[in-house]
Formats: sequence, structure tokens, C-alpha cells
Amino acid sequence: MAVDIASTITYLKDHAIEHGFHVHDERHFVETYTLRQAWEIDMHPAEACSGPLDLHIALDLDPRLLLRFEDALLETDGVPEQKDGEFEVPFHFNWSLPPLDRSPDILVLSAELAGLGGIDLPIEVSAVETMAALSDQPVRLLSVVGTVSRSLSEIFFEQDSLCDVLDRVHDVSMYIVEHADEWFDDTDE
Repeated sequence: MAVDIASTITYLKDHAIEHGFHVHDERHFVETYTLRQAWEIDMHPAEACSGPLDLHIALDLDPRLLLRFEDALLETDGVPEQKDGEFEVPFHFNWSLPPLDRSPDILVLSAELAGLGGIDLPIEVSAVETMAALSDQPVRLLSVVGTVSRSLSEIFFEQDSLCDVLDRVHDVSMYIVEHADEWFDDTDE
């Protein structure tokens, strides 16, 4: 039995729309030597079409994992049993903003986003400040990344398994959108 990941990604995009997101783009990469596959989806909350937030979802799938899962499907008449995360695949949620004029307090932001993500969506927050050789002004970038793992069984047989995660991703996205004005200078002056 062949496993159709492309249909699952299409379902994920449709499901994200139901949870308040606007999907912009999807990319599918296949490494020709190993047949490793990766999908990337660019989206943002529907309420924030004018920016400044972008959300990037990435799924990376090892072909050996997919083959083992297909073998397990053939051996059973239903949902294959999973031992110790055997069929787990990671979903990476990467939030990005343009360079910031003012950096937020990273400790406070981390605590706020951890509260929104909860244990279902662990979130890492970091900031980088760089100096360009030709410029006096530092460039401040904020990085917010969340990662969850789901088994292929959950993805194929319990497609609503990402509902709570998508709700939390939306909450984190809206928090960032609502507070982004504090981190940018007003350009209308």
C-alpha cells in the first residue's frame, strides 16, 4: 500500500485555512540520490495579510521511515502499532519578521509564547543582532521556532490530530502580530 504524503499536505493546508490561516505557497523537494522529501508551506494568519509576520511550516520525511510505515500497513489490517516513536515525523513552525528597530525583552517574550504554545507546541525564541560593514546601524532579527512530532499513523488515520497544534500556532502568530508594532519605529512620521 503506497502512502500518499502529497494528499496529506493538501489536507494540512485546507485544515490550516479552517484554523484561520491564509496559505501563500507550497514547495516540495525530493533529493534524487536518497529520495528524502521535504515540504514547505508559507502562510500567515488571515487577519494579518498586510504583514509583518510570515509563518513557514516544514516537514522533512526520511524515505526509510516511509517504507517501514508502508510495510507495517501491509502487515496489519488497520492502524499499525508504533513502538517508541518509530513512525514519528517532525513539523517545524518558523515565524519570521523583518529586521526589528527595537528588540523585545526575549525572556518575557519566551515566557509569553511558552504559555501560548503549552506542552503541545514547545517554542524557542532567540534574537540576533549583527553589524553590517557598510552601516552604522545594527540589524536585529527575531527567531521563533516551534516543533511538534506526529506519527504517520496519526497523520493518516486521525487527521484532526493537528487541530490543537494549529490553534496554538494561530494564537502564537496573533500574539506576535499584536505586539510587533512595539518593535518597529513608526515610518509615517
